[in-house]
Amino acid sequence: MKDLIEHAHRWLQRHPRSAMAALVMLLMGTGVTAFGTGPLDAAIDRLPQQQVIEPLNLAPAAPETGGAPFVLYRTDVTRRDDTLAALLQRLGVRDREAEAFLRQEARAAALWRGQPGKRVSVEVDDDGRLLRLHARWLPKADATRVEQLVVERRGERFSARQESLAPQVTVRLASGVIRSSLFAATDAAGLPDGVASQLADLLAGEIDFRRDLRAGDRFEVVYEALEADGEVLRYGRLLAARFVNAGREHGLVWFEPPGGGRGAYYDFRGESLARAFLASPLAFTRVSSGYGMRFHPVYGDRRAHLGVDYSAPTGTPVRSVADAVVEFAGWQRGYGNVVILQHKNQRKTLYAHLSRIDVRKGQRVEQGQTVGAVGATGTATGPHLHFEYLVGGQHRDPLTIARDNPGGEPLEARWRPAFTQLTATMQGKLEAARWVVQASAQ
Repeated sequence: MKDLIEHAHRWLQRHPRSAMAALVMLLMGTGVTAFGTGPLDAAIDRLPQQQVIEPLNLAPAAPETGGAPFVLYRTDVTRRDDTLAALLQRLGVRDREAEAFLRQEARAAALWRGQPGKRVSVEVDDDGRLLRLHARWLPKADATRVEQLVVERRGERFSARQESLAPQVTVRLASGVIRSSLFAATDAAGLPDGVASQLADLLAGEIDFRRDLRAGDRFEVVYEALEADGEVLRYGRLLAARFVNAGREHGLVWFEPPGGGRGAYYDFRGESLARAFLASPLAFTRVSSGYGMRFHPVYGDRRAHLGVDYSAPTGTPVRSVADAVVEFAGWQRGYGNVVILQHKNQRKTLYAHLSRIDVRKGQRVEQGQTVGAVGATGTATGPHLHFEYLVGGQHRDPLTIARDNPGGEPLEARWRPAFTQLTATMQGKLEAARWVVQASAQ
């Protein structure tokens, strides 16, 4: 017993803190209070005490070897009038060596020059150093090829390579129901603006999208998407559509003759949908003031409005509605910057309040070619396009321009079997688009 007590005494001398911790845990676990601990407290107080001083290392811990490096991924698209510095700043690149390399690399200049909308992805470390840059875009002159630029860091040096690839063309379906306007319905259906514009242009000769729409009208569409590695670069052609307006069905399909030849749009019966005049000088925009008498927003009285006003942001491209020769391009009092086009059969069109003019007098322009951009020059309360349509010097309602000028060649008899087969296939896809959307809504 005596040996046991001496052994315990030596253990308490060597481990006083452990003894206290064990005692506290014992008291807490059993619910025992300070009752009966007096002699033990006195024994502990008589134990020798020793002060231990150990240095504290405040230096940062060394990084673990073999761990994955920190990499940040960012993606953005180039903008009009972009600069290299602005693009790199948005992408989070803080690397003077990389910026200097990109400025000197001739192939990299395509990133911030030319058409905007190029998708650029980067990989940077936690210091903002560029590790890899990857950009893809479709050249405006050739939408059948994808240009790809890859810049990579190799140690303290950079390498660059540019490749030309074939995009993958995929087919997409969409459908929607008119609640208030075509704009709202196509937005709700997730239909790209470019495809919605094609739909409005092609059916404008049969449907007045401003006056004829009814709540409950519906549409289904089949269209192209141009992709690379699953990334959409651009939406392509509208391949087929069906629009039910006030109970009447309107259909269209894109048909290219087998073995090559010029493609065109036809209705489901094979009648051409080509028009000598586009329905609108702007791609898919809203009419803010129609043709006829109106209250003038500047002069404050009622007067004849001999054209149509299209509300759109400054800089929106304005296109020629038909092949023509530029009769006038310049400034005209209240019209501001204006372009007047002379078409066949004594027809003229006028485009006013432009922020810029992209054509000159005497120049020949094709249908769909840009002649200027929306602005607010002259007498205007805000950015918009004023558009007029004249026949033999007399003003006509511009909203009837597509209906009044049909065009296009009929489908040749030898292509009828192929056309019938294609139309049946597309109608099946349109039916699938309708039911898929209905099922997802339910």
